[in-house]
Amino acid sequence: MKVVAAFLLAVLSGKASPTSADIKNILGSVGAEGEDAQIELLLKEVNGKDCAELIAAGREKLASVPCGGGGGVAMSSAPSAGGGGGGAAPAADAKKEEKKEEKEESDDDMGFSLFE
Repeated sequence: MKVVAAFLLAVLSGKASPTSADIKNILGSVGAEGEDAQIELLLKEVNGKDCAELIAAGREKLASVPCGGGGGVAMSSAPSAGGGGGGAAPAADAKKEEKKEEKEESDDDMGFSLFE
């Protein structure tokens, strides 16, 4: 990923087609190293292609990837599986847990602030 990020930074800086040296310079400026094989593979794959088109094609591919979010379905089906009348108890428990978490978060600062 760092090689791809360095490539995109080089493109943003105005280089239409960054070279291996450009990518190595960017990586070196932050103390990172990239393998020559990775850099050359990336340059070979993107040679002659527009970065905006590559990003758009990648977004289309990522649109079909499930991103989680299935927790709500499982929770809504759990009370119905338990029988009638038990739907209110999980909601009350969730509110209590939220209040406990808020209390714990306020104790995390240990009496001092990083920004004062």
